[in-house]
Amino acid sequence: MIGSTRSIGAVESRPRPPRRPRSGLTVGRVFGVPLHLNVSMLLLTLLVTVTYAEFAQDRLGLSPLGGYLIGLGFVVSLLGSVLLHELGHALTARRHGIGVRGITLELLGGYTEMDRDAPTPRVELLVSLAGPAVSALLGGLAVAATLATPDHTLAHQLALQLALSNVIVAVFNVLPGLPLDGGRALRAVLWRITRDRHRATEVAGWVGRAVAVGTAGLVVLLTVERVLVPLALPLMLLVAVTLWRGAGQSIRYARISRRVPLLDLDRLARPVVAVPTGTPLSEAQRRHAEQGPPGSAVLVVDGAGRPVALVDPAAADAVPVGRRPWLGVDAVARPLAALPAVPLGLDGERLMAAVQAHPGARYVVTSGEDVVGVLHIADLAQVLEPTRKMNR
Repeated sequence: MIGSTRSIGAVESRPRPPRRPRSGLTVGRVFGVPLHLNVSMLLLTLLVTVTYAEFAQDRLGLSPLGGYLIGLGFVVSLLGSVLLHELGHALTARRHGIGVRGITLELLGGYTEMDRDAPTPRVELLVSLAGPAVSALLGGLAVAATLATPDHTLAHQLALQLALSNVIVAVFNVLPGLPLDGGRALRAVLWRITRDRHRATEVAGWVGRAVAVGTAGLVVLLTVERVLVPLALPLMLLVAVTLWRGAGQSIRYARISRRVPLLDLDRLARPVVAVPTGTPLSEAQRRHAEQGPPGSAVLVVDGAGRPVALVDPAAADAVPVGRRPWLGVDAVARPLAALPAVPLGLDGERLMAAVQAHPGARYVVTSGEDVVGVLHIADLAQVLEPTRKMNR
């Protein structure tokens, strides 16, 4: 199971994405931190309960019902351990002034969402290692409980399994590759040495890919050698795939973040051609073709010359040619109040923050009360990822 931090788990130095809709249940708060359960927890609960119930029946001679109850109890204990791991991240982050959006428990463990990245390598290191430190402490306590309880008893088996799970979580999570906690620690060290957070993230992401490949190979080997039960193979391979994807996202967003300062709203904003309200669509398109450069937008203004709406190119193109002389341009325009706006003069970081706060395909670029252009999200994305094909 994976425990990790997310500046919305396991992806991290990057332009902040919008908060995504949750597919689970908010169950309350722990030390003031919202706690969410992802729907994938049902699959985890079923898988671990059945696997551990069969193990308990074979080792302890329990009835099927007793085995399933013990299996369910083990799931609850395991999730409690993951929750404490994530609280280690959350409370350490909060202690250093980083807001925490919440903790989510899901199929592969859990993650902590923070509202911003760590401001310094030292804080990054402390936050990243807090979770594994909690897991190591829980593992040590469980080892002590294992040694203190008689062999072949229920208490001994529960303590043993909790010791193994917490030690494995602690050791696995300190492996030095993103998106694992050890990857964040590696990034902190590289960040401190190179003074380049983006390069540190990219290097830690590539190490994370190596960890993912190694994890997949080890899982297959242990399954062939019958150290792992076949039922665990799909779940462990899913862990490896998740690591690979998380590492890839870290590499991608490090590259994007490095290019954020290159965003120039003055250059990215496409010009507008103004037409009065009530203008026939065909006439508006004629003026646009004559007066506007390729890619410009049609702005609808009222009788006083104030901008009121922006023509939707897709809606305009959908109107049959024969109807365009008889249809007012307002019928295929969206009111400016319904479109997100960004003021001229924003630097790259503030532009990204504005775009992520109000996702959209087009943004009205304003200067005071005037509309001076239109920003297409595809143009912005092209600057951030020039080698990636975008739909314009």
